[in-house]
Amino acid sequence: MTSSSDRSQAVDVQEPKTYEVRTYGCQMNVHDSERLSGLLEGAGYVRAPEGSDGDADVVVFNTCAVRENADNRLYGNLGRLAPMKTKRPGMQIAVGGCLAQKDRDTIVKKAPWVDVVFGTHNIGKLPVLLERARVQEEAQVEIAESLEAFPSTLPTRRESAYAAWVSISVGCNNTCTFCIVPALRGKEKDRRTGDILAEIEALVGEGVSEITLLGQNVNAYGSDIGDREAFSKLLRACGQIEGLERVRFTSPHPRDFTDDVIAAMAETPNVMPQLHMPLQSGSDPVLKAMRRSYRQDRYLGIIEKVRAAIPHAAITTDIIVGFPGETEEDFEQTMHVAREARFSAAFTFQYSKRPGTPAAIMENQVPKEVVQARYERLVALQEQISWDENKKQVGRTLELMVAEGEGRKDGATHRLSGRAPDNRLVHFTKPDQEVRPGDVVTVEVTYAAPHHLLAEGAVLDVRRTRAGDAWEKRNAAEAPKPAGVMLGLPKIGAPESLPVATGSGCGCD
Repeated sequence: MTSSSDRSQAVDVQEPKTYEVRTYGCQMNVHDSERLSGLLEGAGYVRAPEGSDGDADVVVFNTCAVRENADNRLYGNLGRLAPMKTKRPGMQIAVGGCLAQKDRDTIVKKAPWVDVVFGTHNIGKLPVLLERARVQEEAQVEIAESLEAFPSTLPTRRESAYAAWVSISVGCNNTCTFCIVPALRGKEKDRRTGDILAEIEALVGEGVSEITLLGQNVNAYGSDIGDREAFSKLLRACGQIEGLERVRFTSPHPRDFTDDVIAAMAETPNVMPQLHMPLQSGSDPVLKAMRRSYRQDRYLGIIEKVRAAIPHAAITTDIIVGFPGETEEDFEQTMHVAREARFSAAFTFQYSKRPGTPAAIMENQVPKEVVQARYERLVALQEQISWDENKKQVGRTLELMVAEGEGRKDGATHRLSGRAPDNRLVHFTKPDQEVRPGDVVTVEVTYAAPHHLLAEGAVLDVRRTRAGDAWEKRNAAEAPKPAGVMLGLPKIGAPESLPVATGSGCGCD
């Protein structure tokens, strides 16, 4: 006879399957990856430990297609996983995002060991497709041509306990000649205002105190529902949500940046004095060739109005150097706008061809060495402007939301880091009392560098918050906490430094 203890020992206790999500590209992809993680965890998977580097049961690539070498990067990474998959029976690889939407069947032809290919419109199908691939023992390729569900309506595994992305629209109605995103994400589709506000209220109920409204062309919100002032109304409605301390949005388009939006920013206390507004070029002829529907005067006019209404606003931008046909005079116009606008930071990119875009086949492609030289001149100018603008912050008293993982040297310097209302990164002296990510501290700025500020004196005040409570609760439940979605995610917030890149921006704005 078999004893009950013998029977219990004979039971095969199966370990849960692990997953890893690797993300490339823009904030929309970051948000999508949070949903992919949530979907997988809802299906019973658990996150792979930090440093797994492909040693997971399911590896998901959430891809970007906006740079010329995007496919090379993907296939290189897939190639490195092929031998690992051979050694691990049951391991699955999935490819989603913009490159999957663009290349479709090509991915499986080039990398037949891939199990699932899904597009930007049907990320909610990932668990089903993985199971179908396992049962049928063949690759599943499913690319929806239109949106099945807004990313924010899907289960989530958010990367932050105190800050969250909220999608208000997907797609884009612009036809910029350097950008392939509209062809992959489709025409703009707006989410119902009530659904957006309900999600924000639910997030605040969970302890979130900062949200970033997200869209490919965020301030065009309302074009799909026929209300030109819908975005400014949404900002004002966010101001009525109790417990929501900070509201940000990215990325707006100058064409749609109207006076009612500026007024809403200035008059709604929890809308932060920060604006990321892509310039792309300061030259009118280049802007025309890009099919950007504004010109230099219009852009600088918006900057002037924002600064008049919100004097301490920090304005950041995207700039492309070396667009086809760009002359030295055109480039000097971009330098002129940088001097006039006084950006606190800039994402500055060297133009590279994006397959499938009109610009890729334009004549008068600018030689690489010319692009490089112009790029270096612009970076040098912007570095000095950023430093000069940061020096103006010295002596100011700022409220910082304490951040997690943004101060790489904090351990060695005995400091913590936080974001000011205008999104500047500030490293501050660690106080004697406990301070958690999501809490708010008051400090005085004592030193400025081009990409960060220091508050070297004693912290003036510490305010424990519900967001800090949420961070503490999450970490108590999840310790030790894994790393998040891997490979250079753009964080909520401005860049710490000017990125050295050879693409031409995320193309989402």
